[in-house]
Amino acid sequence: AALHWLTALVVYGMFALGLWMVTLSYYDGWYHQAPEIHKSIGILLMMALIVRIIWRLYSPPPVALTSYSRLTRIGAAAGHLLLYLLLFAIIISGYLISTAGGKPISVFGWFEIPATLTDAGAQADIAGTLHLWFAWSLVIISLSHGVMALKHHFIDKDDTLKRMTGMSSSDYGAQK
Repeated sequence: AALHWLTALVVYGMFALGLWMVTLSYYDGWYHQAPEIHKSIGILLMMALIVRIIWRLYSPPPVALTSYSRLTRIGAAAGHLLLYLLLFAIIISGYLISTAGGKPISVFGWFEIPATLTDAGAQADIAGTLHLWFAWSLVIISLSHGVMALKHHFIDKDDTLKRMTGMSSSDYGAQK
């Protein structure tokens, strides 16, 4: 549950940072620093996502509540898959923007991620457009994810939200 909420916090922080970065003028003190922070956090987020995927392979999510309809189960699985795909798409497109000129990405000066696919032509522009669309899509889908959890809590009165926060014992399909 902690990694879920940390990821959400980082994603929304990165989204806000990205929106703010594009408003900076060249002479702003943050013009060069903010993108470096954004890129570094993005690489660390990719690493966390890989750890999270490996963790899910060894520790699958709790069984769905017995009260969930087939459509709810399919919708939840599709929604979660879409969230993961968008996260990876955003990070990959960010990598392609950052490395289009052939320079590696320095992660807070700790280590570097080399530029592998480079093209100083249209790569950065195309990846930038995709990055923006993927980011907005992720925010909208993740907000929908939150709204669905609230719907389960307040309307359906089941343990979905409690399970997301790690505050429920109904992790084996029992209805509460």
